[in-house]
Amino acid sequence: MIFAILKLLHLLAVIVWVGGMVFAQFFLRPAALQLEPPLRVRLMYGVMRRFFAAVLVALVLILVSGLWMIARVAKENVQAGLAFNMPLDWTIMATLGIVMMAIFGHIRFALFKRLSRAVAASDWPAGGKALASIRTWVSINLALGLITVAVAALM
Repeated sequence: MIFAILKLLHLLAVIVWVGGMVFAQFFLRPAALQLEPPLRVRLMYGVMRRFFAAVLVALVLILVSGLWMIARVAKENVQAGLAFNMPLDWTIMATLGIVMMAIFGHIRFALFKRLSRAVAASDWPAGGKALASIRTWVSINLALGLITVAVAALM
């Protein structure tokens, strides 16, 4: 039962993260482009501030639940006298997940910091430049997230 609950939390956290990136890239950003730069940059800043807080929670849930599920299966194998060889799909998912978390760290703690400074200074060109960098890295993370979901579903 605990395994099923952790798997559910893991999947819901992934849905929040990957789904949020899809929403931002394909729906929010195109609509926000119709706004004047000061409004657009402030809107995107406010949305990202809230979304990034949710992603931090999601990352903790993904990491803790993923590690716990792997450890649980490994422990059960060892207790049964079997060797534990992590399945290839788990290895791919874990590796891509760690890469995605590192990219998110760069987005949140470097690029978003630049955006925050630009908004505080009402420097809209710098804000636009920071948003462009964030968009590039979010696109990379979204691609990795979709690959991870495909691996989980297909392997």
